[in-house]
Amino acid sequence: MKTPGMTFAAALVCVATSVQAAPIVSSAAGANAAAIQGTVDAFRASLGTLNPNVAGSFGSGRREINWDGVGDAFAAPNNLPGNFFNVNSPRGVVLSTPGSGFQVSANSGVAPVEFGNINANYPSFFAPFSSQRLFTALGSTITDVSFFIPGSTTRALTNGFGAVFTDVDEATSTSIEFFNAADQSLGQFLAPSVLGDETLSFLGVLFNEGSVVSRVRITSGNQVLAPGNTSSDLVVMDDFIYGEPVPEPSTLLLLMLAMAAAVDVRARRSEDRKSNGADESR
Repeated sequence: MKTPGMTFAAALVCVATSVQAAPIVSSAAGANAAAIQGTVDAFRASLGTLNPNVAGSFGSGRREINWDGVGDAFAAPNNLPGNFFNVNSPRGVVLSTPGSGFQVSANSGVAPVEFGNINANYPSFFAPFSSQRLFTALGSTITDVSFFIPGSTTRALTNGFGAVFTDVDEATSTSIEFFNAADQSLGQFLAPSVLGDETLSFLGVLFNEGSVVSRVRITSGNQVLAPGNTSSDLVVMDDFIYGEPVPEPSTLLLLMLAMAAAVDVRARRSEDRKSNGADESR
């Protein structure tokens, strides 16, 4: 016979092991910022109020990175530390790449804008969504974004993530893949393409079941930025928009499972005593 404790424990196990992604995808592309602005703003609204760039988790709302507040010391021709937006400006994001690092484009008057320091042609390829800095991985098209409680080394989860891209020419070159706390893929989604230089694309994905995303992998184009490279689909990024990073539920879940197990034990002992009492009365 199933006891209430057994049912409770089973339900908790289901919570831990059978999360199913139910993504809501938002995407748009066009010749300028106005072409994607409405979709970006709707995605922002779906995540909630913009939170300040301070340590700790607000539990709800959203964070954003638009790169424009990065100081010149961390922008082109200098590289951006991967933990800049968890340490210098705590927003709960740590970046990594199989390439050689990251770079944020320079402001006008400091160095050539829009990665003209890498290739003089690039300012005619790329355009910012929010003026005037852009972002790219170096030596790779892959950027991994891992979520933490802002300002800490505690892993966290978010309920959605979106990014703005510039110059996505090919339909399958640019994507975002989402991963849960067990590093299992929740799905890969393609950013929309639009022919022409200095175009903008947006892709955002929200998960209905709440904060289940531990990491995203962004693939931006199919070629890396390099002094001699002006061919194929070169893509860089602008704004990152994501749900407030919140604590992973693993510790709480383990405690609840332990409590459920204790309830099971007590319930079984009670059933045994009742059964023994019934046998002795016969």
